[in-house]
Amino acid sequence: MRAAHATVRKVPHPAPRPVEIRAAAPAPGRIVLRACRPRQWLKNALVAIAPGAAGVLTHRHVIMQVVGAFVAFCLLSSATYLVNDVRDREQDRRHPRKRFRPIAAGELRPRGAIRLAALMAIAGLGLATAIRPVLGLVGGGYLALTTTYSIWWRRIVLVDLAAVSAGFVLRAVGGAAAADVPLSRAFIVVISACALFIVAGKRYAELGAPHPSRATLRRYSRGGLKLLLASAALVACAAYAWWAFSRAPRGLSIVPFVLWLGRYRGLVGAGAGEAPEEIVVRDPGLIAFGLAWAALFAAEVYA
Repeated sequence: MRAAHATVRKVPHPAPRPVEIRAAAPAPGRIVLRACRPRQWLKNALVAIAPGAAGVLTHRHVIMQVVGAFVAFCLLSSATYLVNDVRDREQDRRHPRKRFRPIAAGELRPRGAIRLAALMAIAGLGLATAIRPVLGLVGGGYLALTTTYSIWWRRIVLVDLAAVSAGFVLRAVGGAAAADVPLSRAFIVVISACALFIVAGKRYAELGAPHPSRATLRRYSRGGLKLLLASAALVACAAYAWWAFSRAPRGLSIVPFVLWLGRYRGLVGAGAGEAPEEIVVRDPGLIAFGLAWAALFAAEVYA
């Protein structure tokens, strides 16, 4: 009698399900900070230029006032960035880089961004007025300029360059107002020409970008922007030489100043310049010339 063998059926094991790993949602505070564009706050360091040129940054109360002016302009500028991003959210979503901004990416609601912008504007104006009433007036002018730029001026050729350049100048004027120091004609000319130089370089880089983000760029030409860059640099160098030789017979700080402008112009010609706040802190040449200028500038003023 043969032994009966039981047939054993092999039951296939179910394949393991892939585990979904979801990235943690960014913290609300980090989203708000990104929307305020902290990288742009470097521009607000211009508030230290006028007190530095006047030789009063060695006074403790002046340093406190300049720091307060820096914070005030950070609040005011971030308020305008929020308003601008709310207006441009649909356009930013089609841009390869700007689509990651919190408002364009849907991480921050437009209504919440507007409320935050209003609070920051009130806080910035209040802080500026508390430091000095005239600084509050300068801050109010800056806020009015940047807000109207987002609505009107950026659509008008050349006027958009003048408006953005004026924003740089008002930062420097705000530093003078905070420290209660006078402004010379040479100082105003240097700051205005350098601001126009940076803004024209930004437009030149944007004109050559594969995804232009401004409607007015179609009305600019590379030749015209090159001419504007050269003219602004020439005026800046002449006005700075006038100021430097009036303060120090040797005027040694002129050399790194000219080299910095030349290096920046070369970077713009190579395709950089679309984000000035990034290249000025990343390019070794600009950093070296900037440090050399700062050292010689301080020696001429304070020594």
